[in-house]
Amino acid sequence: MRKDSKNKLPLAILFTGIIVAGFGLLAIYDASVIDAYRTFGDKFHYVKQQVIWLIVGILAALITSNIPISWIKKNAHLLYAATLVLMFLVLIPGIGSKFLGARRWLVLGPMILQPSELLKISFAIYLAKWLEVDRNLKQFLLLVGLNSLLIMLQPDLGTAIIIIGVSFLIYYLSGAKLKEIFSFIAILLVTISLLIISSPYRLSRIKTFVDPTSDPLGSSYHINQVLYGLGSGGVSGVGLGRSRQKYAYLPEATTDSIFVIIAEEFGFIGSALFIIVLVGLTVSSFKVSLSAGDKFDKLLGSGISLLFLLQIFVNLSSMVALTPLTGIPLPFISYGGSSLVTNFIALGVLINLSKQA
Repeated sequence: MRKDSKNKLPLAILFTGIIVAGFGLLAIYDASVIDAYRTFGDKFHYVKQQVIWLIVGILAALITSNIPISWIKKNAHLLYAATLVLMFLVLIPGIGSKFLGARRWLVLGPMILQPSELLKISFAIYLAKWLEVDRNLKQFLLLVGLNSLLIMLQPDLGTAIIIIGVSFLIYYLSGAKLKEIFSFIAILLVTISLLIISSPYRLSRIKTFVDPTSDPLGSSYHINQVLYGLGSGGVSGVGLGRSRQKYAYLPEATTDSIFVIIAEEFGFIGSALFIIVLVGLTVSSFKVSLSAGDKFDKLLGSGISLLFLLQIFVNLSSMVALTPLTGIPLPFISYGGSSLVTNFIALGVLINLSKQA
């Protein structure tokens, strides 16, 4: 890579993230205006909250982009340990907040923190440091198992799948043997199957995925509304602000399902352009990992790139019924402070790596 292109890459990554997040503000306002006015009497309620988190996220990216990589590497175990403490605290009644049957949030004054989002980046940093010098399948499985257990106690299968997937790919890139890979895949398939079978809610999602018409007013309602929204958009969309699905038809319109509102209003053409921008951000991320100097930098850069890629893929594929609905937010777009700030922290580390390359 030429020197001038290297110098431009950090700025390109940062500005792309800000532009995508800025478009996310428009999408959140558009998707939430009805619900926000009905619930809070302020149609700008959700977008105001997201603007605050966007400012915090940009500041976090600027800070992490200037912290020496050597410091991050040296303190990887402390960052991971601190996140584990938060993961334990969120499970304690009276400390962790429960909503719709899930205990995933810590209320810290005016802030609401979701520790599992921070775990995504802190565990990637810790794995990159550990796998740089050592690789033991049993220890790796214990670490992944501990993280998965803490997440499933919340419960949050979607986040568990993302963390397991990123961890597995980092382990593979560290130079794992095929025997280890096949062993991990076998254990993973058995574990996920048991988790699905043991939960009627998850089992109903699988049945809905196989046959979306099985219960259109019950378990299949969400995916049917998703498909209605995508179909209504057509080639060019119904126009900005003219979505019908945002009128309380589409569940999770500002979070997991926000892409449906984008697709309905901007159509296939607008959705394709939007996806191209996300792909460009991901490709730039992988360029950083490919140009990194040592093994730690390569593994960390790859981990962050894979974190973006897997979340984008799982969210979009579930929205077009290629995979079951999992509740994974769309990076930089979906409403949620913890997710947005964590993604900007990851972006800052990536920019830092690109400057070190």
